[in-house]
Amino acid sequence: MPDYGRELKFGHFLIPDATAPLLDRAREVERRGLDYIGVQDHPYQRRFVDTWVLMSMIASVTTRVAVFPDVSNLPLRPPAVLAKAAASLDVLSGGRFELGLGAGGFWDAIEAYGGPRRAPAEALAALAEAIEVIRKVWSGERNLRWEGKYYRLAGAHSGPVPAHPIGIWLGVYGPRALRLAGRVADGWVPSFRGELAPIIQMTARLDESAADAGRDPGQIRRLLNVGGAITDGASEGMFHGPVQQWVDELAQMVQHGFDTFVFGGEPAQLARFAEEVVPATRELVAAERSH
Repeated sequence: MPDYGRELKFGHFLIPDATAPLLDRAREVERRGLDYIGVQDHPYQRRFVDTWVLMSMIASVTTRVAVFPDVSNLPLRPPAVLAKAAASLDVLSGGRFELGLGAGGFWDAIEAYGGPRRAPAEALAALAEAIEVIRKVWSGERNLRWEGKYYRLAGAHSGPVPAHPIGIWLGVYGPRALRLAGRVADGWVPSFRGELAPIIQMTARLDESAADAGRDPGQIRRLLNVGGAITDGASEGMFHGPVQQWVDELAQMVQHGFDTFVFGGEPAQLARFAEEVVPATRELVAAERSH
């Protein structure tokens, strides 16, 4: 899996805790020069504000940083309405929205909120249908008709058209889901879960799936949600150590095709990530690419 040479971008993973200074934090992310704010989407969490309302508010108090759901909870958000909301937010923000999308999880909680309970194969099939519906609703065409097992359009009129081509970034992991991502997704947004080998294996599977579908794997943006901690002591594992360790490990992930990193560490560490890790990573990757 090569470095595909895409522009490096960096962001912050924002937990929509209702008691946190969320808009102040969004302003800080923009002030520190990061590119994205990703917001997790778990509507059934009683301590969280709604992700889509929060993203709208973030867009209204910033001017440059882009926002995306990391990732949107499809079973609780019908795709045609989701597409309408995404296009609206993109238009109102001046093209600063991307769509992270997942098949769903935490099925007890989803069902408690009135959503469907789906088996893994059903959830994946619904995700594939939703992508088709969303892109049709972004088309600007009238009298949209489409029939699937889980979703349908019956004479719908689309609009507004997004201000820019919104990327659909899938937060998926399994072999069949990665085949879907390789075939139709604009981006892939997994989370680092402590071990490098599974991420490398999934990246290879994504590349193979894209090639099998006749696509250039390098056209798929690769975002990685990265937790951990930036410390001044010895390493305690991957993404849990000093600044130089972070720089080296992010540069290593670039060599496996990733181009965007969304920092999910403690908010108090955001300054260190933006001011120390990001510029040093850009410098190292630029040097490696020049050779």
